Amino acid sequence: MTAVRLIQVPYYLGREHADLSRGPAKLADAIEGDGIVIQPPRPNVLPNEVAESFSVIRAVASAVRETVEERRFPLVLAVNCFTSLGTVAGLGRQVGVVWFDAHGDFHTPDTTTSGFLDGMGLAMLLGDGWSELRHSVEGLRPVPAEHALLVGARDIDPTEQARFDASPLRRADAQTLDVALDELSGQVDAVYVHVDLDVIDSSVARANALSVPGGFDVDELERALATISSRFEIAAAALTAYDPSVDPESRVPAIATRLARQLLPEKIAR
Repeated sequence: MTAVRLIQVPYYLGREHADLSRGPAKLADAIEGDGIVIQPPRPNVLPNEVAESFSVIRAVASAVRETVEERRFPLVLAVNCFTSLGTVAGLGRQVGVVWFDAHGDFHTPDTTTSGFLDGMGLAMLLGDGWSELRHSVEGLRPVPAEHALLVGARDIDPTEQARFDASPLRRADAQTLDVALDELSGQVDAVYVHVDLDVIDSSVARANALSVPGGFDVDELERALATISSRFEIAAAALTAYDPSVDPESRVPAIATRLARQLLPEKIAR
């Protein structure tokens, strides 16, 4: 029987954050199970948030690689969505991607108006932007856009929308997800499932300061994850971007526990 390993990544843009860095531990406490906390090495360059973020990505890749070698299931609990690069690199094989997020995370350095690296996570995973730094992540190969599905995104910038319009990346919401998964299942057997918790409707729970209306309720999201688990091998998963400071009623950790149960097949022991 395979065991799950909870991989905590408590860094925001490569550094400790007073509020966001508390999120992974709170999720881990709620979900329970064996876990580790990433201790990223410092980059061998002058300190800056991009270099330090890629240092975190490389540390995640090492932790996931070790977890897979030990025949454990990696469940990453992270602040930033770009940790996905390390998770997929650490798997050591090609997988598809199902990415739940209120946002597109599809900017590149050429399209962003904010410079926010975490707004580029999905784009980088599909091979766009920061080419030299992506090459520094051992085992990272671009996921073909046609092997990826973005679910629940509703807060999209205009320059990001232009990139979506030109990309074969699939998009879906709660109503169209089944059809999109059918299409994806014709191309891949195994997937990485990424859940930015702000995919949840902000009226249900506020996962972070960027939460917006129009998202999934918890039952819809549980059903979505159960459907994915029934159709694909889930090779790894992540729950990201929980900020306890915007969740005074602590709704999100209990929700994350429900979601984790759907991500982990019955054969996996906690």
